[in-house]
Amino acid sequence: MKAPNIQHIALIGNFLPRKCGLATYTTDTHAALKQRFPDLKIDVYAMDDHPGRYDYPDAVTAAIPEQDRAAYLGAARMIEASGAQALWVQHEYGIYGGPAGEYLIALLDRLSIPVIATLHTVLESPNPDQRRVMEALLRRAARVIVMAEKGREILKRVHGTDDRKIAMIPHGVPDRPFADPRDFKPRFGWQGREVILTFGLLAPSKGIETMIEAMPAIARARPDALYVILGATHPNLVAHEGEAYRERLKALAADLGVAGQVAFIDGFVEQDELLDYLQAADVYATPYPDPAQITSGTLSYAVAVGKPVVSTPYVHATEILADDHGVLVPFQDSSAVFAREIVRLLADAPAREALAARAYARGRTMLWPRLVEAAMDMLGGIVAARPRRFPPPAKALVPLAPDIAAVERMSDATGMLQHSIYSVPDRRHGYCIDDNARALILMSRIETIDEAVRDRWTSVYAAFVQYAWNQELRRFRNFMNFDRTWCEDVGSEDSNGRALWALGVTARDARAQKHRDWASALFDATASIALELGSPRARAFAMLGAAAMLGAHPGHALSREILTRFGEELIALLDGNRRPEWQWFEIVLAYDNARLPEALLRAGMALGRDAFVSVGLETLEWIVARQTSPEGRFRAVGTESFGRAYAPPLQFDQQPLEAQATVEACVAAHEATGDARWVEEAMRAYRWYLGANDLELPLASAQDGGCFDGLMPHGLNRNQGAESILALQLANCAISALSKATGNVATPVRAAVA
Repeated sequence: MKAPNIQHIALIGNFLPRKCGLATYTTDTHAALKQRFPDLKIDVYAMDDHPGRYDYPDAVTAAIPEQDRAAYLGAARMIEASGAQALWVQHEYGIYGGPAGEYLIALLDRLSIPVIATLHTVLESPNPDQRRVMEALLRRAARVIVMAEKGREILKRVHGTDDRKIAMIPHGVPDRPFADPRDFKPRFGWQGREVILTFGLLAPSKGIETMIEAMPAIARARPDALYVILGATHPNLVAHEGEAYRERLKALAADLGVAGQVAFIDGFVEQDELLDYLQAADVYATPYPDPAQITSGTLSYAVAVGKPVVSTPYVHATEILADDHGVLVPFQDSSAVFAREIVRLLADAPAREALAARAYARGRTMLWPRLVEAAMDMLGGIVAARPRRFPPPAKALVPLAPDIAAVERMSDATGMLQHSIYSVPDRRHGYCIDDNARALILMSRIETIDEAVRDRWTSVYAAFVQYAWNQELRRFRNFMNFDRTWCEDVGSEDSNGRALWALGVTARDARAQKHRDWASALFDATASIALELGSPRARAFAMLGAAAMLGAHPGHALSREILTRFGEELIALLDGNRRPEWQWFEIVLAYDNARLPEALLRAGMALGRDAFVSVGLETLEWIVARQTSPEGRFRAVGTESFGRAYAPPLQFDQQPLEAQATVEACVAAHEATGDARWVEEAMRAYRWYLGANDLELPLASAQDGGCFDGLMPHGLNRNQGAESILALQLANCAISALSKATGNVATPVRAAVA
């Protein structure tokens, strides 16, 4: 049988030989898919709680170390690159890393393909982390599968989930012919015994004590009764206390005088052997003490082979045993009621056999082929309905005019706030000098605003930079709380470099003499700190400020020293790290990459150093090539690419800062050479904001000058933080100035992109 519209999926969860119920479930799901859809390609990603311990079968494409967040991101890249059309997640608390398993969400956020998730636990009262992660999963998944109708009801009531997003598909079960227990008992030496069975990983949550406490009454009425407890102790319990829990249960049986009627079989048995054990039992018992237990694979298996079941009324049991398909006993006084009901079934063979037949008939509705057919039908519909992306029309790619509406929205009397939730400023994260320095530069570069507005905001952003200067420690602070208290005494090297950059630009380009004078004075008082910076990017930012300062004050000695020393050191850095295929200053790619060649270009033009210009052009050529997709569009080096030695860039997460840096570096290259090629490269990077990108989605909001925070594999990061807004507006200014300088770029318009 062929899967509808689907040739290739990925499956994530635990997998055998890891010993747990979820590993069995995921392995059985994989086997059922391969049997029912033999042409379907399935990549299995196994969650690994002890890397290196398990000898996974060939079916496992990759193991993901549970607590290694980077491994989740690597798995996401593998899934994206594999060509899988969808991902099927097996979700259970405790198997994914991070608070409440949030590392799984990091993986899902980096996928563009549809996701479905089987929820093995749905909590009535999730804690804050559990709620946050579950609701993130519910937002990301196209559909979720629950194994009981109660799960649907909880999702709707607790999380407000749309009913149309939820599918109820019972726990899958294997197909075994109905059998007489007497045919299987000799294999285990149980001839002449009336066998009551419980199986599963041993843990206090299983309620085994209840059944042991019921055994004295059962043994008095049925002397041949034997209660078999089948299963290894849960690995987490073993790690914590060894086999102490099993020993306590054995001691309880001995204290009650039923040690000869209680048998412990310690082991994690394979499926065929497990089914043999089940079919040798006369009655199956599930004494779970937790009424919220929403899924029980052990119960499903027992019903599948036609076992008469006596169970407490937890959620899954009340649904699967409804309509006289099993016996439910109350949680209160359950030992006595378990004893009474089990004795009744053992004594009444016709009633026991009739209940077994009804259970077996219900089990026929839960066979694995039915489960995977239902899931694949669901996936087929999701994949078929996935919207296709079409390139925006050419007329939508006209440059935007600079617009500070969104900048003003994010600003107050203190400065520009860092982050937003969608377009609403998020005051929890306060302010930083990085953004206020960028905003200060924008006030010098934007043409079309009222001069009174320019004056007001220039003063606000300048005041932030001024207040950030820590005279005692001779460094700029960076992060400030919303209550105007500083989070630190010294900011990062990058933030100090950006502060100097903003001062140099303001000293040269501010419209008011008072602001130029202020910036020149503060630059003179602070710029010597540049000589202590070690980061190549921080040095590049300081170089851009020094080049601007030379424009304001020709012959400025400290600026010349910064440009000369750092320019030569950048070239030395390039010489030390380059390879034939790697013409770059560092062995890794990071953020604001184009600022390094731009700094050399600006230094070369300011100092008349042709070698600086030549290396700046060479390295800009190299990084521009790395930022070009196979289709010829700009592809910002994503944050996923950072820190990977001599490795080509990855596709996501792409951020607006990179496009701005490339635009401005290409403008510098055009100024240095007059080559029209750099005009087109600047426009290609700029069009990224307008939708000429990998997702063919515009990041710019033309109505108010806003900009989304980035391109994720699944779509836009729809928050609009200060960095993104400023990147767009500074890019708008650069393109507008380039248009005026060359006369061959489309005239900016106010509302080009919806």
